[in-house]
Amino acid sequence: MIRSDATFDGTFAFAPHFSGAPGFQMHYVDEGPRGGEVVLCLHGEPTWGYLFRHLVPVLGRTHRVVVPDHMGFGKSETPQHRSYWLQDHIDNLERFVVALDLRDITLVMHDFGGPVGMALAARHPDRIRRVISANGPTPFGQADLVDRVTANARIAPWFQWIAKAEADGTLEPVLGQLGFNILSTLKLNGFENNAIITDTWLAAYGAPFANPADCLGAIGWAKGFAIGAHRFETPDAAAERAIRGKPALAIWGEADRTLRAEYFLPLFSALFPDAPIKRLAGVGHYCLEDAPDDVTTLISAFVQET
Repeated sequence: MIRSDATFDGTFAFAPHFSGAPGFQMHYVDEGPRGGEVVLCLHGEPTWGYLFRHLVPVLGRTHRVVVPDHMGFGKSETPQHRSYWLQDHIDNLERFVVALDLRDITLVMHDFGGPVGMALAARHPDRIRRVISANGPTPFGQADLVDRVTANARIAPWFQWIAKAEADGTLEPVLGQLGFNILSTLKLNGFENNAIITDTWLAAYGAPFANPADCLGAIGWAKGFAIGAHRFETPDAAAERAIRGKPALAIWGEADRTLRAEYFLPLFSALFPDAPIKRLAGVGHYCLEDAPDDVTTLISAFVQET
């Protein structure tokens, strides 16, 4: 587990905050002015709030920016006797948001932050102001959701590896050493900007996974796909109507090999048919690492315009 005050050579110099509302110590960044709109940034596998380090200071000038680390990731606790399925992360986020009474929320979602954030929207549409997907799926009861997820998994190297590793018994041993093989895992999921790889950057992404007991979050997310344990939230009719009416933006790195645009952008367009989609050529799955300035500019402009 990372020390709560670790800044990784000043690249993540935000004060640590913790909430016990989800039943474990959930770390979060909480920057910017109180009393107005909230930007809630949700990471995925195998990252943490560090992914949003470029976005926080820019949006924090005008908005309260809250960046939680999911259970078993980043500076959050990794309980040894909890399950780490999608529905567990959804429940955790709901308890966190209700405890802090966050409202007027702009969701910024990457990777599995997408289904977690959309589930929050399904349960609390009144708390949501905008929806922003940054290479983050937007499952919301679409009729072809399962077919698209399944078709993507058949050709994505990450999901192919998950299925093979679970079948041959290597999934938990390999991901249990994530502190050592973090770079190969990130590269398998896909980022294109090798210039960002420094010792500090590697330390920031490897530190949460110092030993196998720290890796339960990363293992659980992968294993949940392999054994079919994850459950998407399905909105009721009122929530669907409410969320369809919100301003929305999709930003998608087109070189994403894990969540391919042709499978996931139609899910976004089905829910938000008039919403803008910004495709970033040559940008991979971790768009906030490959093109942080472009992504930050797009998000900041969209928030101001809407």
